[in-house]
Amino acid sequence: MTRPLARPLPAHPATPRRLHLNVNILHSGFVPSAWRLAGSDPYAFADVGHYVRVAWIAEAAAFDAVFLADNAAIVDQIDFRPITALEPTVLLASIAAATRRIGLIGTASTSYNEPYNIARRFASLDHVSGGRAGWNVVTTADVPSARNFGRDAAPDHAARYARADEFARVVKDLWDSWEDDAFVGDQAGGRFVDTDKVHAIDHRGAHFAVHGALNLPRTPQGRPVLVQAGGSADGRELAARHAEAVFTASQSFEEARDYARDLKARAAALGRGPDAIRVLPGLTTILGATETEARRRRDDLIDAIPDRYHLHRLAGILGIAPDRLSMDARLPDDLPLPAGGNGNHTFFRATVALARRHGSTVRQLVRELAGGGGHRVVVGTPEQVADDIAHWFLHGAADGFNLMPDALPSGLQDFVDGVVPLLRRRGIFRDAYEGTTLRDHFGLRRPDSRFAPQARPQPQLADVP
Repeated sequence: MTRPLARPLPAHPATPRRLHLNVNILHSGFVPSAWRLAGSDPYAFADVGHYVRVAWIAEAAAFDAVFLADNAAIVDQIDFRPITALEPTVLLASIAAATRRIGLIGTASTSYNEPYNIARRFASLDHVSGGRAGWNVVTTADVPSARNFGRDAAPDHAARYARADEFARVVKDLWDSWEDDAFVGDQAGGRFVDTDKVHAIDHRGAHFAVHGALNLPRTPQGRPVLVQAGGSADGRELAARHAEAVFTASQSFEEARDYARDLKARAAALGRGPDAIRVLPGLTTILGATETEARRRRDDLIDAIPDRYHLHRLAGILGIAPDRLSMDARLPDDLPLPAGGNGNHTFFRATVALARRHGSTVRQLVRELAGGGGHRVVVGTPEQVADDIAHWFLHGAADGFNLMPDALPSGLQDFVDGVVPLLRRRGIFRDAYEGTTLRDHFGLRRPDSRFAPQARPQPQLADVP
């Protein structure tokens, strides 16, 4: 059964659109040295209580969702910083039990999973959370993950995305395989399920053969929300076909606006409405009572990161050997896409674009990136950050943001206390939740099952006996 929707609040008369905010719970925070801050818990990366506390802060501020990234291998320098460790759906189920409204988006790769397992896992999360689940669809390009699944190298870029497209289609069909009213539960009549409304999907494709049906009734949202992150041409096509929210990496307003326009045009060309996808760039915030204080916090965090870490991380994003980089030199001129085009296009392009735009040395670049790779960093007062967010939102570069505070939970609390009230004063962010599901928060419709009577092809006159 679906939960009844809360009575919606009236929209702000001048701004009918509402800003969407997620928090990406990157263990201790986005900046690699966040775990070293006074008051931080170095073991937070593997402590469910840490993630629940961050979710409570976000839910109290009526954020759309918490988001969890994932890796299938150790792909960072664990001698210095925490890594993504806990499996997302297990962790999100724990967060679901401790929260009531906030959405729960987890990452699962199409490269090293099977559609039935993922369909079942996220349908289960949607059921246990009362309709708050979202699946972030990714392909996996790194070699350590490939080796953990018996391969010497990752599949090539085009093959990964072809598999991902078929994977997403199969998962959506499995989520649809029970019609909404298939479950009967008639105790007096002894009828449990109307089996005429439970459908085998009988999928046979290039990568998967899946009979179905799913062994779960249709979920409160019909389907969990499909999220995707990718800036390559293949990634944009995958998003245009399947995604309902997209996490992007854009360093400039113009780049973000062009990306949003292109993605929504691609979706419209495929017969989806112009409002079918929410575009949510990543945004790291470093806040202070004054701009000087914010910059001091940024500098203190960056200065706590060893140069060797910066060099190895940046080299990994660029797909080159660390010895090709020097802290006080600019990036090399000849930088092709990593791994002959088989690496991560999105972060590579965002990082290189930022370096070229400002003529930065490596030392300057890693400071601008706050020790990360690819995502935009805003350093300043709550007023400056609120101005930046409002500008992007009101002028077509974003429908909201996937926030990555510098440190957690402190950086998120600073954002909630300082920036959220300013966004509400402008009338662009909700004062309270207006519904109960993640689809409600994103303003997305609940899809019909493709097996439902209204979705089935009707017989032509000549076919009627």
